[in-house]
This record gives sequence, structure tokens and C-alpha cells, in this order.
Amino acid sequence: MKILLAAGAVFVALSLASPCFAQTQFSTEQQAQQHCPNDTIVWLNLRTGVYHFRGERWYGMTKNGTFVCKQEADQAGDRATRNGQ
Repeated sequence: MKILLAAGAVFVALSLASPCFAQTQFSTEQQAQQHCPNDTIVWLNLRTGVYHFRGERWYGMTKNGTFVCKQEADQAGDRATRNGQ
């Protein structure tokens, strides 16, 4: 019983510490746009859960990233960059 409680506590701690990710991820901007034609496409840094808009410094440039629909990213708890890069 103690092991199960400890495992559950670790799972909860990791869940709270990890960024959320948009539900549908795409390797190209065009694929994302086809999935959500009426939404803005953003580049999501998967490590941080921070997304970048087209024209910003890190759009399509981070090592661990993917194209996603902005609304899905917002719903998953991801957020826009705070410094405009």
C-alpha cells in the first residue's frame, strides 16, 4: 500500500512539473494549417510548453518542437512566449 501511495505521489509531482502539450502535433506548418484552417499555427517548444508565432526568433527553430494549432495549445495549458522571441 505504501508503495502505491509513493508511486502516485511521484506521478502527481511529475505531472505538475511537466508542461502540457497540444493534442495534435505536426512536422510541417502546412499539415497543421490543414488540421485547423481557421486558427493560428504556432511553434511549440515541447520541453518548455512555450509557443512562438511566425516571425518570432524561435519559430520553427527549437530542437524539441512541433507545429500546433494555437487554440489546442491554449487548451492544453501551453503559453505564448513572454519576450516576443
